[in-house]
Amino acid sequence: MILQSDFNKFLQEIRPTKPMRDQLISGHKTLRDRLNADEDLKPIMVSDFLQGSYRRHTAVRPKGDKRSDVDLIIVTKLDETEYTPKKAMDLFEPFLNKHYNGKWRPQGRSFGIEMSCVDLDIVPTSAPAKQEYGILQSDAVTSDDDIFEARDWRLHQSWLALHNRSRIDANLLLDQAASEAEWQAKPLRIPDRDADEWDDTHPLEQIRWTRDKNLRCNRHFVNVVKCIKWWRLEHYAAPAHPKGFPLERLIGEHCPDGIESVSEGVVKTLEAIVSSYSFLVLIENKPTLPDYGVPSHDVFKRITREDFCTFYDQVKTGADLSRRAFDSEDRTESGNLWREMFGSKFPEPPNNGSGKKGGFTPPTDPATPGTGRFA
Repeated sequence: MILQSDFNKFLQEIRPTKPMRDQLISGHKTLRDRLNADEDLKPIMVSDFLQGSYRRHTAVRPKGDKRSDVDLIIVTKLDETEYTPKKAMDLFEPFLNKHYNGKWRPQGRSFGIEMSCVDLDIVPTSAPAKQEYGILQSDAVTSDDDIFEARDWRLHQSWLALHNRSRIDANLLLDQAASEAEWQAKPLRIPDRDADEWDDTHPLEQIRWTRDKNLRCNRHFVNVVKCIKWWRLEHYAAPAHPKGFPLERLIGEHCPDGIESVSEGVVKTLEAIVSSYSFLVLIENKPTLPDYGVPSHDVFKRITREDFCTFYDQVKTGADLSRRAFDSEDRTESGNLWREMFGSKFPEPPNNGSGKKGGFTPPTDPATPGTGRFA
């Protein structure tokens, strides 16, 4: 059964809570304010913007002692011919020691800051072309709004963040953003300290691709991602990978367009993964998945063959269980199977719901077709 009302409640339970979201907002806004006020860094900065699951609306509530996290891209004016990755990253260390002493650590391509309730990642870039400055400083890039809050988001200089829409010219600018072609931004370049080279990344294309995929999936795609992420957290501590964006990328590869419910998307995505990689797993191999906007990047590069094969067996188990839950015509049985799939965050079915309903689930909430209103 589809059980959309139950899925709506479940999705409410696995999203970051309001206090968690408030802590994320406070953490990244304080960091951004400090960066933009720093006398040493201010002259080399073009803009800063949020990326990752926070911006794509695919984040789930952390479990156990894990903290919510947010990634911040710092677009700089640093010329790669003058700055090695290490030299570029060294520029940020005085700032980090001043404001986050004892709380930060260098990472291969970023800095991690561990706060009491939130993890922050700072990812610096080298200088983009000067003609890119305008779009990189626009609301379309620097806005805090995710793609669920701002459903009309477009990569266009006239697009306005939600908090700026009281402007007298707001409607004119938004109409312009909606009617004109989006900016075809180029990849940004981030430092790889270990390899001592600058490497391409395209977080704006990841956001744009997710927005478009979500529309093609009747706005269910981001919720399918959250459900499958939670299923892994609920059942499997190992292997650690794939997780995060690589897992999201895999789901994007196999979630069918046109799905009519989150439950349909979960079942068909897991089944598609099973059917797509059966031969690769037979020969103990793993897939290659190009990154959005940077096709030369394999997002599965750091995932071992052994880990993928273990993950594949887990997906087979999940595909079978979710198919039984989806196909069941018994309200209680279906609810219990979905609860077995997703754990105690999924609502318990009614005790009197065990009669066969021919696949129809009586509505318990007003219909909101295709909106994912409560996700």
